[in-house]
Amino acid sequence: MNYRDLFDLTGRDVLVIGAGSGIGRATAQGLADFGAIVTCADSNEDSATSAAAELHALGYEANAATVNITDASAVEDLVNGMSGLDAVVCTPSINVRKPLLDISGEEFDRVINVNLKGSFNVMRSAGKRLAAQGKGSVVFFSSIRSQVVEPGQGVYAATKAGTLQMIRALASELGPQGVRANAVAPGVVETPLTQQIKNQPEWYAAYANKSALGRWSQPSELVGAVVFLVSDAASFVTGSLLYVDGGWTAQDGRFTPPL
Repeated sequence: MNYRDLFDLTGRDVLVIGAGSGIGRATAQGLADFGAIVTCADSNEDSATSAAAELHALGYEANAATVNITDASAVEDLVNGMSGLDAVVCTPSINVRKPLLDISGEEFDRVINVNLKGSFNVMRSAGKRLAAQGKGSVVFFSSIRSQVVEPGQGVYAATKAGTLQMIRALASELGPQGVRANAVAPGVVETPLTQQIKNQPEWYAAYANKSALGRWSQPSELVGAVVFLVSDAASFVTGSLLYVDGGWTAQDGRFTPPL
């Protein structure tokens, strides 16, 4: 055996949902770099098209698709409409940073619908197809907030913990059908979702200092974890949460954000 081949994704069809920006976009390129045929899906049609065009410019085969993960029928149509499907990576989430007592019912529903129900929609559709074919891998983005929380993150944290538990259930239920299900837990990553923090220097610096590495991560630094979990190198890894948090959860300390 040549162990380098374990990471080879040549010819594998991978659906990346959230590929239009941030972690999803970096992940789409990383998977393509390892040989995958990537379908770049996003709720923003222009972003999905642009992501696929970038891969084409690099000489890779790629497709673009538009999907709103809160729409179960649209997710099912996307998953079942693909000619081949070996893995699904799902990155989208939203956040409302407010104390629990200040969050409105509408805000609660909005975060739950995208982060938790949307994840469920993707898991259900992808899980059915992969189980039917007897193989596949799904990778969802949870968060360090599935394990630790701070003021203003209650609903978001609940959705990330819920996503993790659904992934563990999926791993247990679909393991006999040859399907692996895992989650990634990023720490603080410079993406559009964290722009609110970046705009406030004290908050931004406090988060950097909380990490054992003393800095934020870039979306590109999450790619390796996804490639590993999708690939045969992780053939006996399922039901796991892979931390990519720069040591955030390994050490104590807290900053109260200016909500």
